Amino acid sequence: MSVLSFPLAKEIQNLFPAKLLEVKEFRGEWTLIMDLSMIQEVARFLKEEKGFSLLLDISGVDHLGEEPRFEVVYHFYNLEKGVPLRIKGRVSEANPIVPTLSFVYPTANWHEREAYDMFGIIFEGHPDLRRILMWEGYPYFPLRKDFPVEGKPTDQSPIAFARPAPLDGGPFVSSPAPLSDQREPRAKWSEENLEELEEIKESEKLPLLQKE
Repeated sequence: MSVLSFPLAKEIQNLFPAKLLEVKEFRGEWTLIMDLSMIQEVARFLKEEKGFSLLLDISGVDHLGEEPRFEVVYHFYNLEKGVPLRIKGRVSEANPIVPTLSFVYPTANWHEREAYDMFGIIFEGHPDLRRILMWEGYPYFPLRKDFPVEGKPTDQSPIAFARPAPLDGGPFVSSPAPLSDQREPRAKWSEENLEELEEIKESEKLPLLQKE
């Protein structure tokens, strides 16, 4: 879509030549695809000049099999005008580094730590870039697409350890089906589970969960 269709994109293009790669619109929401090397300067412009005072989220996307492999997605919001804005850009697997926004938006601190923890994306200049969900020393990045659903075994005794979760027949494992809503993981009740629930019902007068 033409940059001229979105005046703010035209301003960004004028201020940061060659950094704005593409502009997309979907249902009234705008996405700017950019070279993220100047994301700090763009974010500061959005906050100080254009009223985007809120950084809602920073997330990662793994495009396994493509290069650049990783995508960083920023969600900004103008509270006064009720306008959302999304900016995203790619970083390579060999050099997954982008500048931190923690000095522009304090909320970026934890968002960036989560993206680092789950994808291994490094936010250069972050004041405290360490894991926020997994423990320090955990050797993997769980939201990368080559990380198995069941997890991987790790042992950092005495700090922590992890074992693969059994998936075969487990209660929250997706099932093959032609439609996505049928594949969605749902609790699966075995006959043994139902017998236990019936006993509980008799003893505590609870309604019995019905098997689908």
